[in-house]
Parts: sequence; structure tokens; C-alpha cells
Amino acid sequence: MAVLRLILGDQLSRSLSCLRDADKEKDVILLAEVREEATYVRHHKQKIVFLFSAMRHFADDLSKDGYEVRYIRYDDDGNTHSLGGEVKRALDEREDLEGLIVTECGEYRLAEEMASWSRRFGRSVEIREDDRFFCSLKEFDEWAGDGKTLRMEYFYRDMRRRTGLLMEGDAPAGGEWNYDQENRKRLPKEYKAPERKTIRHDETTKDVIDLVDAAFADHFGSLEDFRYGVTRNQARRQLDDFIETSLPNFGDYQDAMGTGEDFLNHSLLSAYINAGLLLPREVCEAAEEAYRDGQAPLNAVEGFIRQILGWREFIRGVYWREMPGYKDDNALDAKRSLPAFYWTGETDMHCLAEAIRNTRDHAYAHHIQRLMVTGNFALLAGVVPAEIEEWYLIVYADAYEWVELPNVRGMAIFADGGVFASKPYAASGSYINRMSDYCKSCTYSVSKKIGEGACPFNYLYWDFLIRHEDRLRSNQRMSLVYGNLDKKSADDRQAITEQATEFLDSLET
Repeated sequence: MAVLRLILGDQLSRSLSCLRDADKEKDVILLAEVREEATYVRHHKQKIVFLFSAMRHFADDLSKDGYEVRYIRYDDDGNTHSLGGEVKRALDEREDLEGLIVTECGEYRLAEEMASWSRRFGRSVEIREDDRFFCSLKEFDEWAGDGKTLRMEYFYRDMRRRTGLLMEGDAPAGGEWNYDQENRKRLPKEYKAPERKTIRHDETTKDVIDLVDAAFADHFGSLEDFRYGVTRNQARRQLDDFIETSLPNFGDYQDAMGTGEDFLNHSLLSAYINAGLLLPREVCEAAEEAYRDGQAPLNAVEGFIRQILGWREFIRGVYWREMPGYKDDNALDAKRSLPAFYWTGETDMHCLAEAIRNTRDHAYAHHIQRLMVTGNFALLAGVVPAEIEEWYLIVYADAYEWVELPNVRGMAIFADGGVFASKPYAASGSYINRMSDYCKSCTYSVSKKIGEGACPFNYLYWDFLIRHEDRLRSNQRMSLVYGNLDKKSADDRQAITEQATEFLDSLET
């Protein structure tokens, strides 16, 4: 029996479940660059280049290996520009294809569409589990049970036990599960981040850059410095380079930020993992091997593995467990529109200007820039959840809704009311000053809490606490900050509210 096997742009793994029993003599493998997927949000130009080029290289490798590949380019004649349309076209043109086999997708909107394909096309459709993850969705649901509140730390410990990663028998390596307290150091003066290996791009990638530059000219982002690898071998070399040069100091400085320091010691591997060019297990095992061989300290390796084995798997489980209603949560009743500077980077707040510049130039910013700068501002300002969530989905090369939505709605802006975060991650300018050098180059004064020239994060922080006092004061983890708020006079509170309102209203004009 001959079948059509569809591979999505974030499924570029040779071990993919829908490929395992593919018959080179009979089956057809379909990959398609379609407008519907490239523009359901206006993805960063570099994300589109990365995925289109990676898809083309992956298809070429399959063809060289003897598979029959049907590859639809963006500008091909007859391209229907939807995945469903291309599946139907392939099935209509090949009567010998008795059905479709595909690996489950990562986004709810596409899963709903796929569920209709068998009826729509009149052929059998087999949707297989995506077993590239450590934890299946069924296993996550069993772990979560009926609990209304989920905590990643407990899930992470369970995953360590299941996989044996960083374990010494039944105990965690080093005697502790989590070394996060050791991973919050500020960059030393004159710190020099590791040099990153450059990637030479072939004609395929250059052609895609030209295509995207023409067809997606109005999308966010710059194409001047495209650094992503687009093949399995290139991604693997990036992993090896990270382990050798950046992992040893990753732990110490993973929360640090610095002006002009776009990457520091971060791995830059999330786009490869989320697209399938690297598998999460091989990445975690490479990091563990560095620890076992004495090449990287435990705090660095544990912190890195926790991001993948713990956080990435946990977030995926939350997404599928809470959807589709999760997209409608707005626990803090946020109503303000996303400020225009999220697209332009034109703001006197240096921390935001730096994070957005980095995002524009590289389709990348590290987790603290995302959570405690761009996310923190959206939280304090009360930005409509759907608007800030769409921004994150658009601007990062590693962003897919399954990973973006819970991270933003649950972690950054607390719009889900605490499904898995125990409190809002709200912070004043003091946090940004402690973890970066941004404030030294800022128009505003981080030491000034209110009045002319005061850091907006300072009075927005207190205004946030005042606005949401009825909801948040009872949270035990907020008791200290509300105790500090109680020390402020009625006049101080009024002045804070007035300056915050005036500042936020000015952003709309």
C-alpha cells in the first residue's frame, strides 16, 4: 500500500514517527512552503528563512537517500498555499496513494484542521504520536492528575528520575535537584563572551533569503545578519561549540544582560530543537557528558538541562492540557494596547531598546530579556494578552504556540491567574539594574522612584501592585512587597498612580 507522508516545518527529524516505516519504493513524502503557515502571524523574516531553507535541505537529504519527495516551493506554480490544499492536491494527482500518515502537530489550530482531513479528502489519515519529547501528553496528564495548580519543579524531579539524567542512583547529582541560586551572577566588568562560530550559507539559503526579502518585505525583522544553521550537521556543530566554549560559564551568567551582548553564554539551540534538527535527548546527554568528563560545572549543566527536560516538556504539557480555553484567560483584566515601540525599538528605556534591537536583528533574545524586560513591561502596563502573545509568536525563531503561549500567558503576564506560576513575575528597575549594565546608559534614573526622570519600571511596578491589590494581597509570596506598599502614604500612592497613568497614556499618542 502506497501512502503520502506529510512532514511539517518543525518536524525535520529523520527519526520522526511518520517516517519510520516509509517505503522508498512506494510512498511519497510531502513538504510544502505555504503562505497560510508563513503568515497566520507575520513571522520574523529570519524565522521564515530558517524554516524554508532547513526544509529544502532536509528534503534534498531525503531525496539523496532514495525517498520520493514531493517538495512545494513558495513560488511554485499551482501552490495552493495551505497544508490541507497541498495534501489534497497530492492525493488527487496520485490515485495509488491510499491515505496519509503524519506526526501530530504542535499547535492546536492545526490539530483541529487535521482532524477534519479524513472526511474532507475521503482517504484514511493516521496521526502518529510525536515521540521526540521525553514525556508523552498522556504521561503528562497522568502526572498532573486533577490538580488545578501545577509546579514545574516537581515535574522536573520526576523527569530526572525517569530518564536518569544527572542522577546518582536514586539521588540527584551533587545532592541537590536545583542550583538556580548559583546562576544569578551579574557580568563582571570587561567580561568577554565566547566567540560564536560563523556559518557559511550555500546557494539554497541565499535563494531563500532573496525570496523572503521580496515576498515578506513588510514582516518584522532584519535579514542583514542571518546566523542560523539550516542542516542537521550545522545544528550539531553549533551544539558541540556550545558545549565546548559556552556551557562552562552558562550557569553563572544565564540571568545576566549586557549592552551589545546579544548572546553571552546562551546555547542558541532552541530554534534547532523546536524545528527537529536536534533532539532534546541528545542535547541533554551532551551536556551531562560534559559534566561527567569535568568539562563543565554542575550548576551550569543542571541549569541547562532543566530548561529542556523540565521547562520545555512541562510547558508543552500545560499547553495541550489547558487548550483551547487557555487562550481566553485574562485574569488581571489587561486592556492596554501593545506599545508601538515593541515593533520599532524606539524608546528611551534602554533595557527595552536593547532587547527589541536584539530581537529585530537575530529573531532571538534570551529568557531573562523575554521574561523580565519585554514581558515584565507588558505585565506592569496591563497589555492585552492576545497582543503581547502575538508579538512573541511573531518575533522569535524558536516560537511556536505550544511553547510561546504558556510562557507568555502563564509566566510573563500572569493572565492565567496562576495555573503554574505561584505569583506574577513583576519587578521594578532595581532587578534590571542588578542583572545588567542597561541602566548606566539610560535616559531615566533607576535610583529615582517617582518624579521627573524616574525609571518608568519603578512607578509602574508600584502602580501594578496598587491596581491588583484586591487579587494579589492574599498571595503569601506577595506579602513582603505589600508590606512595603503599606509603608507608602496615601499621597505617595496617588502620585504613583497619576505618573503611571500619564506615562502609559503617552505611549498611545
